Amino acid sequence: MRAAFTILLSICLLSLSAQPLYFPPLDGTGWETTSLEEVGWCVEKVDSLLQFLEEKHTKAFIILKGGRIAVEQYFGAYSQDSLWYWASAGKSLMGAIIGLAQEDGYLDIEEPTSNYLGEGWTACPPEKEALIRIRHQISMSTGLDDSLEPPGSPENCFEPDCFQYLADAGTRWAYHNSPYRIVQDVMEAATGQDKNLYTRLRLGNRIGMKGFWFDYIYYSKARDMARFGLFILGRGNWNGDAILSDSIYFNAMTNSSQDMNPSYGYLWWLNGRPAYMLPGLQFAFPGSLIPEAPADLIAALGKNDQKIYVVPSEGLVVVRQGESAGGVSPAYSSFDNQLWLRIMGLGCTTSSREADVRLPGLEISPNPAANILEIKASAPIIEARLYSHGGQLMRRFPAGGSQLGAPVEGLAPGLYLLQVLTEQGVVLEKVVVGGVGRG
Repeated sequence: MRAAFTILLSICLLSLSAQPLYFPPLDGTGWETTSLEEVGWCVEKVDSLLQFLEEKHTKAFIILKGGRIAVEQYFGAYSQDSLWYWASAGKSLMGAIIGLAQEDGYLDIEEPTSNYLGEGWTACPPEKEALIRIRHQISMSTGLDDSLEPPGSPENCFEPDCFQYLADAGTRWAYHNSPYRIVQDVMEAATGQDKNLYTRLRLGNRIGMKGFWFDYIYYSKARDMARFGLFILGRGNWNGDAILSDSIYFNAMTNSSQDMNPSYGYLWWLNGRPAYMLPGLQFAFPGSLIPEAPADLIAALGKNDQKIYVVPSEGLVVVRQGESAGGVSPAYSSFDNQLWLRIMGLGCTTSSREADVRLPGLEISPNPAANILEIKASAPIIEARLYSHGGQLMRRFPAGGSQLGAPVEGLAPGLYLLQVLTEQGVVLEKVVVGGVGRG
């Protein structure tokens, strides 16, 4: 049954991906929209999503479906003409710019960085510095010490003493800002052009994107972020204009760039991989980066929850600008999963993701539970996942039959969300941990 479902899903995804994309005019004179009815989303669910976004300090939010605007909302005094920073979401833009510079013959990502910045740009032994290539900078695997915090702004320190050897390039993954930022200098040295000029002429003017770089950070309107997301959804093409035609680089950019963190490409975050690492940590978490999102999602993620999500299988581009949705994070945050839980539940048809939908024969007991949640279903259980009420994935419980014991001891008492995946569907149920019961 699962095999048949997988084949059917694959056929549907191929059909979706074959549909032509719409591209808005370059002069910004108009952008076609699509109705909620056409995409099969319920007005009340979209309204609930927008209320959630407002509560999470969002300034701008856009969903493109097939290139057309399905949802566009601005909050407070923020408007369609307001400018905002991309933060580290701009890394993904620079990932594309590096690909364009390579396609133009200005640089080769397999060449040592010292070919462009000169020898001695780090404080590493010369033989170790020579190992660092542009590819390592855009895959966060330079091996340079990311724990250094020099005086002033550590993210803008480009002195050799700021780049100390810790491991051979390509053997250690770490989310490290300074080696990324200096790759912008590599691009300028290679092209002989200011990054604003090169970005505007090579990409911006060809997709109608009018942002700008300032102190290594990109700024733009929300629709400019959406245009860049649509350019990526079109795999480097814009309405027949093959802007980034190097498919080898594009595929490498949007797939695992190294073995340590399979959820990271060339300055892009990748969903649906077997494990992921996060900024500041040196261990991998098992499972997908954003469990509630489609597996083929790729993302540009920035501090304070600046987001560009691209989902080829669904023809979606999702953009979010604003203040932090709750807790400062340099890239990924629990907000990603909370948001996608709601986006994937926008459909008007009865959704197996809705908390008020129960699967036939599904039993969860005891509730409250102190030690173990007993889960029974009429269909084989594939997996169960326990989330905090804020949307953070706490535990995963693989299964192989119609019954599952899910240990919850050690968790803080409180309300949680239990997601049960069976061959008949998926459901979310509220459970309480820490109560008195036989579990």
